[in-house]
Amino acid sequence: MDFRLSEEHEALRDSVRDFAREAVAPVIAEHYERHTFPYEIVRQMGKMGLFGLPFPEEHGGMGGDYFALCLALEELARVDSSVAITLEAAVSLGAMPIHRFGTDEQRARWLPKLLSGEALAGFGLTEPGTGSDAGGTQTRAVLDGDEWVINGSKAFITNSGTDITALVTVTAVTGTNPDGSKELSTIIVPSGTPGFTVAPGYSKVGWNASDTHELTFDDCRVPVGNLLGERGRGFAQFLRILDEGRIAIAALAVGLAQGCVDESLKYAKERQAFGRPIGNYQAIQFKIADMELKAHTARLAYYDAAARMLAGEPFKRQAAIAKLHASTVAVDNAREATQIHGGYGFMNEYPVARFWRDSKILEIGEGTSEVQRMIIARDLGL
Repeated sequence: MDFRLSEEHEALRDSVRDFAREAVAPVIAEHYERHTFPYEIVRQMGKMGLFGLPFPEEHGGMGGDYFALCLALEELARVDSSVAITLEAAVSLGAMPIHRFGTDEQRARWLPKLLSGEALAGFGLTEPGTGSDAGGTQTRAVLDGDEWVINGSKAFITNSGTDITALVTVTAVTGTNPDGSKELSTIIVPSGTPGFTVAPGYSKVGWNASDTHELTFDDCRVPVGNLLGERGRGFAQFLRILDEGRIAIAALAVGLAQGCVDESLKYAKERQAFGRPIGNYQAIQFKIADMELKAHTARLAYYDAAARMLAGEPFKRQAAIAKLHASTVAVDNAREATQIHGGYGFMNEYPVARFWRDSKILEIGEGTSEVQRMIIARDLGL
């Protein structure tokens, strides 16, 4: 096995790394403090082609692969997770369902703007009363002539309320299966549709420069042709999307973990204590060595999951392992980086304070750590 990057992947990684350091780092702290969405950064990422990385050129994509997206997410998250999650959700949760399951007409209508970064899309799965129990969906969609009538609500939906949000893909109960279980389907709801309301943004602990809202649907009507994929296959569709997304979240978590190493190294060389840099003390050296160890092994885990996915092999267990391990590492490294910075680590002017606040959600979003353990155990035959 060879984990070295190809020339193309290495060039992409380097260009995104430079962009993160030169374009994101100088401005993101102000966006974070003010809870404002970084439209100018999104526009620049669109011009770089980042939103189209894993999509074919025929739909306006860059003709790359999912691993390329993961590399970009890692480099962005080394500097800021709000920007990284905006890209991750826009691609793996926003555009990917339409690419994978949409009709030719749906792809032609929505993908060009989504893949160029001119527009964003949200993925309406989580509900206020369901959380990890996605099968407990309460939102309903009933056919009335040639329209779906949607009623219900969704919670914690990323990229759902920006000025450039074009649509939200919504999972809803559309009937009952022969065995009595809920028939779940996925429906495209364009922004501005009557009956579709976006609540004010949440007051969050972290990811303060990303866009997150609760959504409500009150007799919201959309054409029957807005059904995404096959009716009754919504559950299977979003499971596939989440399996892929876990690899992307793992990459983002690795980026945050590596960013903690970067900032700790820098601080340890500059900060003086008892007459010399704190990096000269073994206590600090061992902390940073352990942080690098964790980031490195988490990176190998998501590399492995991505390689299996791209090879067409089963990857559900490996994606869960990567997401579980990388999110744990991100939280661990953020805690240690804050400790290394001492009192300054508690000040928002230092990036590690932002990393600390951003890390915890990685153990929750796109499948909690407990859900990942369930997936791993079940795949082992338990």
